Amino acid sequence: MAETGASSLPPTPPAHSPLFRAEQFVWLTARVLEQRLFAYHFLHGGADPVETALDAYRNQDGGYGHALEPDLRGPVSQPLHTAHALHVLDAIGRCGGQRVERVCRYLTAVSTPDGALPAVHPSQLGYPTAPFVPVVEEPPSELLATGPVVGVLHRNEVWHAWLFRATDFCWQAIESLERSHPYEIQAAVTFLDSAPDRPRAEAAAARLGRLVREHRLVALDPAGRNTQPVAPGYAPGEHHFPHDYARTPRSLARGWFTDDEMERSLDFLAAEQEEDGGWPIRWRRWAPAPALEARPLVTIQALRTLRSYARAIG
Repeated sequence: MAETGASSLPPTPPAHSPLFRAEQFVWLTARVLEQRLFAYHFLHGGADPVETALDAYRNQDGGYGHALEPDLRGPVSQPLHTAHALHVLDAIGRCGGQRVERVCRYLTAVSTPDGALPAVHPSQLGYPTAPFVPVVEEPPSELLATGPVVGVLHRNEVWHAWLFRATDFCWQAIESLERSHPYEIQAAVTFLDSAPDRPRAEAAAARLGRLVREHRLVALDPAGRNTQPVAPGYAPGEHHFPHDYARTPRSLARGWFTDDEMERSLDFLAAEQEEDGGWPIRWRRWAPAPALEARPLVTIQALRTLRSYARAIG
């Protein structure tokens, strides 16, 4: 067997840095896809290996399945899996071309009569699913599923007939929100951060920010989070913090929080790294495999968020 030269090895983060510890956690626990994503984001890895790993989850209908989103098990394509795939492609600069054209055809096929996406298509019936994800025969349109997909497609300047009605749905859903919950707000932010009509997006985001604060959908003081209510149906301790909404300083949600609130939130995020090098999941654990597969995902997101705010990670 030929020896591999040292020059072909990826650079090693400083020992005991957050990045070094996270790297050990990822190699120990993550799926191949997250291993490739970690290498791409933090170790100068290439985009091709990420795309190859993602292909394992792609189905003939143009959608993605096979538990790409860990809380939905089974082989069938689902909007939430497909949204996840689009965000991976966006992260590596590959969200375009024939692959995304096929995805848009899939989205068209599974859309509800108003042109938007259900959170879970009824094809999921019969496969293991998280108990907090309802699977019904005639699911409604959901901003939770539609917003992130429309947002990432707009960010990559994808134009497809499916986008017109889906975009209108997102605007109507966001601008009529009177009550919401954190994951729906996150979906709205993803849409607004890339919506082409910037003045309208800024106005909608400002209104959402007021709603988030007035309805206490954010734990502004992580030290006092145990006194903060969680949304109905969420797990005990399933709080959301400023960094969960404003993943980067460029997000419209960054304007919802003061500098001090954001700094406290980022301090808390940095301190959440656990002894094994990974970050915890805060939602309800319902089976061993989904929890194990989700932790590398939240670990990569935590590192990317910290880095985007110029926090030292190693």
